[in-house]
Amino acid sequence: MTIRQHINANWHLAYPVMLSQLGHVMMGVTDSIMVGHIGSTSLAAVSLSNVIFNVLLLFGIGVSYAITPLVASAAGLRNDHEIVETVRHGLIINLITGLVLIGAVILGKNLLYHINQPEDVVALAIPYLSIITYSILPVLIFQTYRQFAEGLSFTRIAMIVMIVSNVVNIVLNYIMIYGYVGFPAMGLNGSAWATLSSRVFMALFMVAYIYYSSKFNNFNGLFIFGQYSRKLFNKMLHIGIPAGMQFIFEVLAFDASAVMMGWLGTQALAAHQIAINMATISYMMTSGLAAAATIRVGYFFGQRDIKNLLTSAYTILGMALTFMSGWALIFIFGKNLLPTFYISDPEVIAIAIPLLVIAGFFQLSDGVQVVCVGALRGLQDVKIPSLFIFIAYWVIGLPLGYWLGFIMNYGATGIWLGLLIGLTLTALAMLFRFRYLSKKLLVTTS
Repeated sequence: MTIRQHINANWHLAYPVMLSQLGHVMMGVTDSIMVGHIGSTSLAAVSLSNVIFNVLLLFGIGVSYAITPLVASAAGLRNDHEIVETVRHGLIINLITGLVLIGAVILGKNLLYHINQPEDVVALAIPYLSIITYSILPVLIFQTYRQFAEGLSFTRIAMIVMIVSNVVNIVLNYIMIYGYVGFPAMGLNGSAWATLSSRVFMALFMVAYIYYSSKFNNFNGLFIFGQYSRKLFNKMLHIGIPAGMQFIFEVLAFDASAVMMGWLGTQALAAHQIAINMATISYMMTSGLAAAATIRVGYFFGQRDIKNLLTSAYTILGMALTFMSGWALIFIFGKNLLPTFYISDPEVIAIAIPLLVIAGFFQLSDGVQVVCVGALRGLQDVKIPSLFIFIAYWVIGLPLGYWLGFIMNYGATGIWLGLLIGLTLTALAMLFRFRYLSKKLLVTTS
């Protein structure tokens, strides 16, 4: 394949995932924008709730990522039976993971009372978290069949489901937050109920599409239960759990920064929520390219076609750098305007402006690390990257952020500078890891 052919194939895989990932994060963006109009305390409560919720949800999503590389590799070998078995086992893993994570949130939500956060923020965060936690299960059911479809290069399905689900979420937010069509005005809790309802709809829509679509007639065994393999469970968990840990190490780092923001006050925490919300938009869209890297690398890895594997991976990396350069310019030059979409509080906006500039600078690092992690996942290499992420954030980035923020008195800006350094180190480590494994593959297949 030529480079142009790779770019075209990568783009046709990536853009539906970009839009579906954007749809996923837009639920959070919509919630934050609509909740922000209630007040800075409600917006801060969403940020604080996410300290517990997002890290566990993303761990579950990471566990589900074991499905895609295995499906893509089996597709490269044209082994439909292995694809069906992977998805059947993945569903059981995801259901159990979802139930465990819901239990963990229920048991751990009261920790918010013990991390030195503003009392009025905690009082709003606890009931919001108590509702939204149940959306973990439908998200993981959706993820099971999404990863299956994307592993077969059908990436538009999840895009359609996410777009429709976002429309449902916006309508329900409007009704439940402000009180229309016979519903009482539930404020922040209304946003939680709207998100839970839209995610249940999302899961049902995805399951129905896979079940009834003629595209998947060769995979009727997907919905047969029983006769499971311990060996396959172990294989998937050895990929899924480290992939989930990658999310935990990274998301917990940003959650820890949110806790430190809470030490600076409600306005700093609300500003952090605005900046992290904006950065998540670019991250999730770029993760569409990472998904394409996982699919393409996994497919060529199954075929042992190392030349096309490397060309595909590096063209995706170039696409990510181009894409994230655009986001960097948006964040840096839009720093004064973007916060006003969320809130009118001038103190919150003033704190958010330098955070968006820092977010602009780490866009290139973010693009490199997310694509390289996706490519490594396609090679079924997840354990060493998890260690790299832990060291970059928890040994270097967060301690440095604390030192800059509180010892050197740079405040919120100092905390985010630590995140910038941690993210840059992660990107470099992932790039070197992929280059190292690539050279090994070239030697072993030559």
